[in-house]
Amino acid sequence: MDKRAQILAVHAAFINQVVLSGSDPDRKDEFEQLMAMAKEHGWDELVAVIRKIFNEGRRDIELLNNLDEEDQVITEAILHGLQDPSTLPDPNQKPDPTMAAPGLASMIHAAGSGNAQALQIIAEMADQMSRVGGPMARLAAVIRPLIDGERDPDLLCKRMDRNTESMVLGILDELKRLEEGSD
Repeated sequence: MDKRAQILAVHAAFINQVVLSGSDPDRKDEFEQLMAMAKEHGWDELVAVIRKIFNEGRRDIELLNNLDEEDQVITEAILHGLQDPSTLPDPNQKPDPTMAAPGLASMIHAAGSGNAQALQIIAEMADQMSRVGGPMARLAAVIRPLIDGERDPDLLCKRMDRNTESMVLGILDELKRLEEGSD
């Protein structure tokens, strides 16, 4: 699964909800709740663009300027979904967990380097993962040690299933690459 497809899979439910609630005046409250939730997750620029799409009727390519890659993919999917609802991503498609390793590693690396925003975001992610339980909770349990510099795979992967261990090993590989690049 390529990066674009991964982004769409991760955010499919959000994209579908934005298109459905933003297009229906009777669902304005739902739309406003979605926008508030997105802002809480630090998506200020994305929310501003979504508001331009629905409040101002904008559909121009300039909307994508100043957005990061993830926000661009989400915005494009919303625009395409408004034109042709059959293009909306399938909210039941599961993202490939191995694709998450580089993103988690970069957040862990930034948090370990003193980036307070990255620390807050990764802490919230770990909290959500803990609440899911099972393998996700075991993955969440190693995030703090990873931020603190632990890199021993045997210690980090104790009592993990094969998939979760694979994810941790992917994070360790990416952290090694990031740390070598910053030396």
